[in-house]
Amino acid sequence: MQENQSSNEDDYSLGRVPRNHRTMGWVSVTNITFGIATAIFYFQMGSVMALQFGAANAIASAIYAIVIAGVLGTIIAYLSAKSGMNVNLLSRGGGFGYIGASLTSLIYASNFIMYCAFEGLILVSAIHTFFPAIPEWSLKVFFGALVIPLNWFGIKQLDKLQKWSLPIFAIFLFTAIGVSIFTPSLYDGSVLSFMPNGVQFGGEALLLCIAMQNGLIGLTALLSSDYARFLKPSDIKKGSVAIGFIPQIFCYGVMGGLGIWFGVRLGEPNPGVYIVMLLGIGGTLFTMLTQLRINVTNIYSSSLSLSNFFENIFHFTPGRRFWVVVAGGSAIALMLGNIVDHLDTVMTFQGVFLFSWAASLVADALVVKKVLKIGPKYFESRQEYLFKWNPVGVGALLISSALGTVAALGFMGSFLQSTAAFFSAVLAAILTIVLAVLTKGKYYLRDKPKDVEEEDMIAS
Repeated sequence: MQENQSSNEDDYSLGRVPRNHRTMGWVSVTNITFGIATAIFYFQMGSVMALQFGAANAIASAIYAIVIAGVLGTIIAYLSAKSGMNVNLLSRGGGFGYIGASLTSLIYASNFIMYCAFEGLILVSAIHTFFPAIPEWSLKVFFGALVIPLNWFGIKQLDKLQKWSLPIFAIFLFTAIGVSIFTPSLYDGSVLSFMPNGVQFGGEALLLCIAMQNGLIGLTALLSSDYARFLKPSDIKKGSVAIGFIPQIFCYGVMGGLGIWFGVRLGEPNPGVYIVMLLGIGGTLFTMLTQLRINVTNIYSSSLSLSNFFENIFHFTPGRRFWVVVAGGSAIALMLGNIVDHLDTVMTFQGVFLFSWAASLVADALVVKKVLKIGPKYFESRQEYLFKWNPVGVGALLISSALGTVAALGFMGSFLQSTAAFFSAVLAAILTIVLAVLTKGKYYLRDKPKDVEEEDMIAS
C-alpha cells in the first residue's frame, strides 16, 4: 500500500506505518504506555471509590476494569500492530467511512485534551499546596505549556522520556509506600475491611464503582493503538497481550489499589494533598513527574486525532507539531476554566462514547470481517477507496451512544444508569453486526485497491 505522510516526522499521523518502520520491540512500546498507567489520577480513583463506597467494592470494580479493558486493549493493539494503523485510521475501514471516522477522531482528541487538563490540575494542586504564594493561574499556564516541547519529536522522544523517568518514578513510589506504613492510620481496622456507614459489598455501591471505571475503560483500551502500530512483526502476538494487559493491571490494580490504601489510611481522597503530606517537597516532585509522564501521552494521542480530523474534513495538513501546540493550548484553557468541577459528568458521557466505539471496532474485526466474512478482510484507510460514510459503524455508534446517554441520565432505571457505558458497548457491538448484515457490506469499499498484500489480511 502507498503510505501517507504529512511531514518529515516518523509519527505517520495521516497514514499507516510502513512495515519497514515497524521496528520497536514490545518492551519499548509497553514502556511508553506505562506513562498512562503511572498517572496519579488512578490514585484518586481508588481513594474516592474506597472512601465513598468501601474498599471491597473498589477492588472488585478494579478487577472488572482490568479484564474488560485488557481484552479490548489486546484486540485493538493486535489490529493496530498488524495493520500499522492507529484507531482513527482503523475506524475508516472498520465500518465508519472516512468522514464518519473523522467525527470519532475529533471526540477522541477532545477526551485526551480534557484528561490532560484533569491531570494538570492535580499537579497544580500539589505544587500550590507546597508553594501557596505562586498564583494558580501561572502554574496552569506553565505546566500546560511544558508538555509541548516534550512532545516535539514524537514517538522516539516519548520512548526516551518514559524509559529514563520510570526508575525515578519507582523510587518515589516505594518511598511513599514506606512512609505511609509508618504513618499512623486514621482507620483502626484492615484497609480491605473499610466500609462507610450504611454501605455494603455489592449492589448499588459496586455498580457506582463500576460506573466510574467505565468512564476510563474505553479510553485506555483505544489508546493502545497509537503505540502498538510501531511493533515489529515478530513481537505482534506477545506484544499485543503485553500492551493490552500490563498497563491495565498497573493503572487499575497497582495504582488504583495504592489509592485505596492511601485514601483509607490517611482519610483523604486527593493525592495532590496526601502525596505532599507524605513526602513533602519530594511529593511535589513525584506528582510533577507522574503528571508529565501521562500528559505527554495525552497530547501525543490528541495531536494524531486532530491531524486526522482536519486532514479528512478540511484537507488542512500543517503537521502533527502544529496540533501539539493546539492541544496544549486547549488543555491550558480548560485548566483555567476549572474543568475538574465537571469531572463526574465528563467521565460518564465520554465513557459511553468511547466504550461503544471500542466495542464496535472489535465486533467489526472479529465477527463481521472474520466470522461473517462481510466486507474486506483488511482495514483500508485511503480516502480514494472509501465511502464518506458507512452506516454500519456510524449508525451503531450514534444509536448506542444516544441510548447510553439516556440510560446515564437515569431514564432507564438505576441499574442501567450505573452500567450505561457497558450497556451502550454491548448495544454497539450488536448493532454493528446487524447493520453489516442488513447492508451486506457494500459501504466498506467504494473501489477495491490492487496493492493489498497477504500481510494486510487481519481477519484471514
